[in-house]
Amino acid sequence: MTIDTLLEVPDAVARILADVRPLSTARVPLLEAYGLVLARDAVASVTLPPWNNSAMDGYAVQRSDLASLPTVLRVTETVPAGGFPTRAVERGTATRIMTGAPVPDGADTVVRVEDTDGGTSQVEIRSDRDAGKNIRPRGEDIIEGRTAIPAGTTLGAAQIGVLASLGFVDVEVHRRPRVAILTSGDELVEIAHFDQVRAGKKIVSSNSYTLQALVRAAGGEPTYLGIAADTPDSLREHLVRASTFDLIITSAGISVGEHDYVRDVLAGLGAEMKFWRVRMRPGAPIGFGLFSGIPWIGLPGNPVSTMVTFELFCRPAIRKLLGHTALFRRPFDVTMEGPVTINAPLMHFLRAVVTTSATQRSARLTGPQSSGILTSMSMANALLVIPADRQQIKAGETVRALPLSDDAQLTTDFAL
Repeated sequence: MTIDTLLEVPDAVARILADVRPLSTARVPLLEAYGLVLARDAVASVTLPPWNNSAMDGYAVQRSDLASLPTVLRVTETVPAGGFPTRAVERGTATRIMTGAPVPDGADTVVRVEDTDGGTSQVEIRSDRDAGKNIRPRGEDIIEGRTAIPAGTTLGAAQIGVLASLGFVDVEVHRRPRVAILTSGDELVEIAHFDQVRAGKKIVSSNSYTLQALVRAAGGEPTYLGIAADTPDSLREHLVRASTFDLIITSAGISVGEHDYVRDVLAGLGAEMKFWRVRMRPGAPIGFGLFSGIPWIGLPGNPVSTMVTFELFCRPAIRKLLGHTALFRRPFDVTMEGPVTINAPLMHFLRAVVTTSATQRSARLTGPQSSGILTSMSMANALLVIPADRQQIKAGETVRALPLSDDAQLTTDFAL
């Protein structure tokens, strides 16, 4: 297979990921590890909970005292959360106890306060529904010496909480990939030069901003290398500065236009070119190769094409660099609210708004699908995946949708 072979989308994704490896590890403060992948098993150095404790505010008793109800028991002491009992529970006695407090010796039941008169020197117990219940045993959560969280786990809020409870001040994780971002084009300027846009001479390099945001959302650390001019020298100077990063993403300059120099410049710098065309729309001109061993993904310049191809090719690559094994969003079926027609035998990715109700997911296009209409992407929460052989879709038919965020699966209806 040559680099000029027109690849199908799944083949292009597979070829990129085959050359991407999880990054080296680093120790980071616990709160900075959110969203990262644990690189080493987290082994518990303590047992949690460290003692039998109460699951209720109530009274610690012996269940044999509940054989005949109502019954009145003498309260020997009160144990708050953070306190410790000083007396064992004997027949005919009770310890007033709060949730989380250690259960005194001799007790095998905590009767919730709602089933008593709430007494402090003596208590009347009126129900035996808690007999033998409401005591959380020592080690119910974690046993010292066992793996609490295995390597390869993505650290979310619950995992961060577990690690904190085990005393982890920092953890070893796969580090965030440093992603170099380069745009090119003589027609582009930064926002700081918006006066040239007002004058009708330039356009803002929106891809510079969307790509930085997309990289950050995917878990990477973006570094923007600026706008390269449409000359080999300018591109070469910018690309040389990218040679120390973990991933290089370029936007524009990889098609067959007179001023599309990115592939030639990279080849001249010794890059190994893998492929540069994919059978899809928008975004057919996609480049991939290795530059000094660093993966390079060349995206098209049209704003929508840039965002669609980032979702398909760059986001999974960044997740693999992070050490994730689940790399892709999961597509789902949607019912079309209106008809769709595609005009070329290519796999299409159409911007859509997916609405989820308690009974179904439906989808409608955001409007015209020109790859230059970035506002249509800002309205979309999913991409409709239309196979090349399915050129006419009627209202009411089912197609696959690739969510762009959690919004596509949110609903206004509360349903369990």
